[in-house]
Amino acid sequence: MKSYQGYLIDLDGTMYRGNEVIEEAPQFIMELKKRNLSYLFLTNNSSKTKEQVSQKLNELGIKTKPEDVFTSSMATAKYIKQQYPGARCHCIGEVGLLDALKHEGMTLTEDIECDVVVMGIDHHVTYEKLAKASLAVRNGAHFISTNSDNALPTERGMLPGNGAFTSVVSVSTGVNPQFIGKPEPIIVKEALQVLGTKPEDTILVGDNYNTDIKAGINSGIDTLMVFTGVTPFEEYDTLPIKPSHFIQNLSEWFKK
Repeated sequence: MKSYQGYLIDLDGTMYRGNEVIEEAPQFIMELKKRNLSYLFLTNNSSKTKEQVSQKLNELGIKTKPEDVFTSSMATAKYIKQQYPGARCHCIGEVGLLDALKHEGMTLTEDIECDVVVMGIDHHVTYEKLAKASLAVRNGAHFISTNSDNALPTERGMLPGNGAFTSVVSVSTGVNPQFIGKPEPIIVKEALQVLGTKPEDTILVGDNYNTDIKAGINSGIDTLMVFTGVTPFEEYDTLPIKPSHFIQNLSEWFKK
C-alpha cells in the first residue's frame, strides 16, 4: 500500500455522527500522530470557527488544536482574498464565515453596492437577507457560496443546507455562484497549501461519496472511503468512479 504523508479528514460521518464520536476515530488520530503524519480536518460546515470545531473534537475525545481544522469558510475567505483583494463583501452567514472573512482582511458591508456576495449557512436567514443578496448580485457583485450541500443530516432528519438557500438567490437572479467547499477542488487546493504536503503524497478520508470522495477525485488526489456515515457499503458497486481505497471503519486502515 502506498505510504501517504498527509491526510485530509472529513468530520461528520467520519470522526463523529452529530454529537457522538465514532468509536474508531480517536485511535485513528492517535496513530497518525504516532507515525508523525500530517493531517488536517476538512469540513464544509461554514457556521463554526476553527476554535469551535476544535473544542467539539476535544470534547469528544479527539485531541485537536484549532490549526488542525480547515473549514469551507476559511477556504472561501482565502479564495476571495486571492481573486478579489480588498473586496467589500455582503455576507449571509454565521460567525465562522464572518470571522474568516475578517481574518483575511475583507471589509464586510450591509450595502448592496458591493464587490462580492458571500453565502454560508445561516440558521436565522430571512426573506430580507435573501432579497438584499439578490439585489447585490443583480447589481453586478461576484456571487460566491461556501458549499453546495442541499441538505444536512440532523437529529431531526435531513434539513435544508446552504446549497438550498444559495439556490434561492441563484434562481432569482439567474446567476450561478462559485462554490468553494467539497466536492469542488478549490477547498482541497487551499487545504493542501495549509497542510504542506504534495497532492501525490496526500489522501482524502471521508464517508460521503458525493462530497468527500468526489472532492478527492476532482482534485486528482487519492481517496479513502469509510462506511460509517452517509454512503452505505451497499452502494459501493454502483459508484461511477471508485475511491482509491475503502474500509468498513477506520480501525482497518493501518492493518492493511
